[in-house]
Amino acid sequence: MTKLRIRPPAHAADEEYVAKYQLATSRMRELDKDSFDPLGFKQQANIHCAYCNGAYKVGGKELQVHFSWLFFPFHRWYLYFYERILGSLINDPTFALPYWNWDHPKGMRMPPMFDREGSSLYDDKRNQNHRNGTIIDLGYFGQEVDTPQLQIMTNNLTLMYRQMVTNAPCPSQFFGAAYPLGTEPSPGMGTIENIPHTPVHIWTGDSPRQKNGENMGNFYSAGLDPIFYCHHANVDRMWDEWKLIGGKRRDLSNKDWLNSEFFFYDENRNPYRVKVRDCLDSKKMGFSYAPMPTPWRNFKPIRKTTAGKVNTASIAPVTKVFPLAKLDRAISFSITRPASSRTTPEKNEQEEILTFNKVAYDDTKYVRFDVFLNVDKTVNADELDKAEFAGSY
Repeated sequence: MTKLRIRPPAHAADEEYVAKYQLATSRMRELDKDSFDPLGFKQQANIHCAYCNGAYKVGGKELQVHFSWLFFPFHRWYLYFYERILGSLINDPTFALPYWNWDHPKGMRMPPMFDREGSSLYDDKRNQNHRNGTIIDLGYFGQEVDTPQLQIMTNNLTLMYRQMVTNAPCPSQFFGAAYPLGTEPSPGMGTIENIPHTPVHIWTGDSPRQKNGENMGNFYSAGLDPIFYCHHANVDRMWDEWKLIGGKRRDLSNKDWLNSEFFFYDENRNPYRVKVRDCLDSKKMGFSYAPMPTPWRNFKPIRKTTAGKVNTASIAPVTKVFPLAKLDRAISFSITRPASSRTTPEKNEQEEILTFNKVAYDDTKYVRFDVFLNVDKTVNADELDKAEFAGSY
């Protein structure tokens, strides 16, 4: 049996590993001399562009692997072949990509190996304000917020708890909306694709200097930054971590999903057609992740010391607030739950989900709104580690 490739946390990588990774990436960049070489760095980056920027149609519809249940399996296969190509370029079949451990306080900075100018892992199209050990904001959507570092880390762990535990109790919430053949693209993101996946892209990309947020801040160019693959390694790791939490957290069983196919080139320049059903177990694919603590698992938001219901007498009912023409301010409304209390079997059988439908927005801009439940004047919207914070969208 082939030795399992173990993906390490990027912030903890030693110099020997960094040198090996730099060499592999440098050799991949050298292959760009032949612009048609499928193993070249730019051609590998173009794979992401091809599947994400409307380059092709399937069943008469635009192909898009984001904003749906295809997000996780596509990127898993993408990294699988990219990793094998890197290993072949340095004659090391055990080489494994690093993962950007942004879900742990020790990894909430740009990994140092990517911030060395002159290195093959460096990209100058990054936000220069976010270099040199700046703490990443996992909820970042283009606006700098003057928040203390400790609070940013606390907010990050809260977001992770929300996206992995509270708001992703079942497959449809985690993976994203169904996207069968012949249907319109982008039916809806899963929790992790929404946050922190997208904010990390935006935070890293050079939106202050590049019109379209290149490189990481745009689908077509994201793969041109080597940190893309490190970021998505941790996104992929979340798939494994999510299933370990238990409950109803398991892979989808829908045949349309399981039989979905993608095309990639292997390290020998051979084209391969792969299916979703064959990427559900990372260890069977030959790789795994070096374990790191997951403090967000137990980062349940703080409840108020005084119990009691919020007085909703002065709050307009949802029917008086929606439909809303423009969300340009904080709004409040009251809504009646289907059932105020449910038994444990009822909770296990069905999830109670509040949805906002027909939200129109400019997808060329970064957009986010936060939802709080049962708030009062003591709630600070910049402090997400409170029970009233329901999530960001």
